[in-house]
Amino acid sequence: MNSKYEVVIGLEIHAQLLTKSKAFSGDRAEYGNHPNTNVSVVSLAHPGTLPRHNKNAVEKAIKIGLAFNCQIERYNKYSRKNYFYADLPKGYQITQFDTPICKGGFVKIKLKNGTSKKIRLTRAHMEEDTGKSIHDIEPQNSLIDYNRAGTPLIEIVTEPDIRTGEEAFQFLTEVRKILRYLDVCDGNMEEGSLRCDCNISVRPIGSSEFGTKVEVKNMNSMSNVKRAIEFETERQITAIEKGEKIAAETRSFDALKNLTFSLRSKEMVNDYRYFPEPDLPPLIVSDEMIKQIAKQMPQLPEQLYEKFLNNYNLGSYDASVLTETKEIAAFFESICKTCSNYKAAANWTMVHIKGYLNENALEFDDFKLSPEKISNLINLIDEGKISNSAAQKVFAELINHPNDTSEIIAQRLNLIQTSDTTELEKLIETALNKYPQKINEYKSGKTGLLGLFMGEVMKLSGGKADPKIASKLIKDKLEK
Repeated sequence: MNSKYEVVIGLEIHAQLLTKSKAFSGDRAEYGNHPNTNVSVVSLAHPGTLPRHNKNAVEKAIKIGLAFNCQIERYNKYSRKNYFYADLPKGYQITQFDTPICKGGFVKIKLKNGTSKKIRLTRAHMEEDTGKSIHDIEPQNSLIDYNRAGTPLIEIVTEPDIRTGEEAFQFLTEVRKILRYLDVCDGNMEEGSLRCDCNISVRPIGSSEFGTKVEVKNMNSMSNVKRAIEFETERQITAIEKGEKIAAETRSFDALKNLTFSLRSKEMVNDYRYFPEPDLPPLIVSDEMIKQIAKQMPQLPEQLYEKFLNNYNLGSYDASVLTETKEIAAFFESICKTCSNYKAAANWTMVHIKGYLNENALEFDDFKLSPEKISNLINLIDEGKISNSAAQKVFAELINHPNDTSEIIAQRLNLIQTSDTTELEKLIETALNKYPQKINEYKSGKTGLLGLFMGEVMKLSGGKADPKIASKLIKDKLEK
């Protein structure tokens, strides 16, 4: 980016809340059903129908506010946001205007250089989703699926604190992670349950005035958000350098061509004619309700990250990977209940278990082995009963026979290490007799030859010799 300019970015994130029913009706809120089956006279806005509050959606919104350090609004009103579009059956959207349930707050992100940054939030408010317009099935017509209409949403609006596409990417990653930890949104951008609009402007470095804002919509992945911001930043700087005026407009992002393109101009401010929703009474959130929800809050990623650093003596990288999802963090902690080798527990969770799940396109919920099984396997290694390489063979067999113990499988595969000194001394004698010249070289100072003798002993034992005991016996033998 041209060093003379600074990009200013604010994000608007729409997150569908994981409720069984819609925001203001009893219709099912499910993704993937046959078009226009999760509807009723309420979500289709038939005359005379009345909305009603969804308590579960309100509770989830409060959880989000607590997680994002917001002030929770006690007196909540809903408003009608009036505009016409085919996927909005009422001709208006029920939303919160002047009393957002969550005010202020911030989300802390970690940057690549190891520093942290707080991204301030303006607000997070409750509203209902629209239906879905489908333009690519019939060339002459747009088709409308109203299954999504009325699904509860929380819209999270940031202050213009973001300065790069990378910061936007990290912010989205952290927000999605927290929403998933809270079990309030599945965060699936491909399915549209998490959507992001970017407001982007450019100004000379040192200027306090904002440039002309451009909104970029319709991005279905976090990497596309980052790419769109980077392209749009360069586009605006190039235009400014040429003396061109930046148009206030809404643009979309073409991921294949890696560019943004204009959808419509924003020369006039939209007049949504907000007015209080007459069919919904004000929603009162009590202090007691907030206290009860606060008690249900899980440990969040940042808390677990610090815990893994301080309580389990892990490094920053390990702590970051282990807190990527709530399931990974919980599995690791469960291993540590019966295993004191925390580093090994981290390695088995991050490398072997995650590797197996990725190779087989599985989630942690699909993993057949309990944390106790992994703990027992690590303890076998630490007790010197099996080697690390043998443990991987036991792990592979354990997945196919989850009812067996690691020790039973190790015995069945003949992988239990030999620690009988009498047996090991015989093997060592055979190994040393094979390399009489090397013995003299070792005694003359080439101590690196110890690895040669160890390798021969391991080969003779079929990999079952206890390396610690065998190494000591070899040294004792050579130094006599």
